[in-house]
Amino acid sequence: MTIEIHPSVSTSSICTDFDHVIFYVSSPKLVANYLCKTFGFKIYAYKGLETGSRDISATVINNGNVYFILMGAIRPLHKQPKDQLIDNIHKHIATHGDSVKDVAFKTSNINLMINHLKNLNKLDIIIDGPNELIDNFGTIKTLTIKGFNDTIHTLIDRSNYNGFLPGYKLINDSNDLQNSFIKMDVIDHCVQNQDWNQMINTCNFYKEIFNFHVFWSVDENQIFTQYSALKSTVMTNENESIKMPVNEPAIGLKKSQIEEFIEFNNGSGIQHIAIKVDNIIDTIKKMRDSGAEFIKVPDEYYINLENRLKQNKHPKIKETLKSVKKLGILVDFDENGYLLQLFTKPIFERPSFFFEIIQRCNHNGFGAGNFKGLFEVLEKDQEKRGNLTLQDVTDRTKGLSLSSPSPSSSLSPSPSQQKLKNKAKKEITDDDIADAVNYLA
Repeated sequence: MTIEIHPSVSTSSICTDFDHVIFYVSSPKLVANYLCKTFGFKIYAYKGLETGSRDISATVINNGNVYFILMGAIRPLHKQPKDQLIDNIHKHIATHGDSVKDVAFKTSNINLMINHLKNLNKLDIIIDGPNELIDNFGTIKTLTIKGFNDTIHTLIDRSNYNGFLPGYKLINDSNDLQNSFIKMDVIDHCVQNQDWNQMINTCNFYKEIFNFHVFWSVDENQIFTQYSALKSTVMTNENESIKMPVNEPAIGLKKSQIEEFIEFNNGSGIQHIAIKVDNIIDTIKKMRDSGAEFIKVPDEYYINLENRLKQNKHPKIKETLKSVKKLGILVDFDENGYLLQLFTKPIFERPSFFFEIIQRCNHNGFGAGNFKGLFEVLEKDQEKRGNLTLQDVTDRTKGLSLSSPSPSSSLSPSPSQQKLKNKAKKEITDDDIADAVNYLA
């Protein structure tokens, strides 16, 4: 399956890069300390009672050009309008658990986005701003846009600002050197999981609102195991510095990791954030030594990898098979380059959000060659949690309109989607599990 979604008429680049990511968590300081200890982050800035914030506590951590805000409420739930942020934090955590709330993008022109939304007649998706905030570091402009489910995107214009964000106190702790030897580079991509039949709608949203285009796309005929499958499309901005993969479930015998995420996250959301590094061997070794927990890759994977390397053309891989196997690192490659990647276990209590560490060597893919092996590893963890259960066939028609597609629609339903639409007109029984066998045969 190839999805054709091209940039909109405007060629202007609205978003230029990732800025930061906000997590809503119950205990910001505890999460920050864990990530500092195991990922080599350091405390960069802080907002709380000590800085005059009476409602929230927020700890900013960074490593390289990766900035995360761990934010939580320090007062009970209230009803007054001035406590709306407190309400939002409490409700988000109650609904989704500790998780990503805001994937913020850099921009050089807030007005460009406002005019763009005005032309689309979609100013109603602005949920905060435009704001122009001034402090000793200069002037910063922000605009927050509603995404899918409870995820949002804040656009940040730092053209005339030298600090982090107004209200935050920068921290310069000379003692904060415990794991500064773990080096991160940038956010490589942020992956979101959508419910059944929502991937195309989501991709069209990023095309229409942010002028993104398709960077990469695969379907259930390429990504499947004995039990499960998925579809994935990567959306990116004009200079391809922002990559937002969008996943959705596909027909399988049992529930996939995407469905497990949707269940425990109570809807769509950010499944994982990939952090790019320059030396993954050194990074993973130090992270493991510091207590970070990663998925366990079976020995069979490396037997298959060795065979793939022998049978397929690829550039010289400087890292030895012995070293990547020892650290449990995954390898994917093509004729021009290769990538190395590894995924942590879920960071929070719910089996939802995790991190990926990735090193790219002239390879801009997303580990398609690893998906089958990765899925099988994740399925074993699902089984341990009691979540590798039979797929509910009635879920497969979620989000599908039973009416004919609009002639103006930029994307037509795939044959498999049309088949499901037709099935939705009559009762779906467990006999439909045969579809899964056909898909995975």
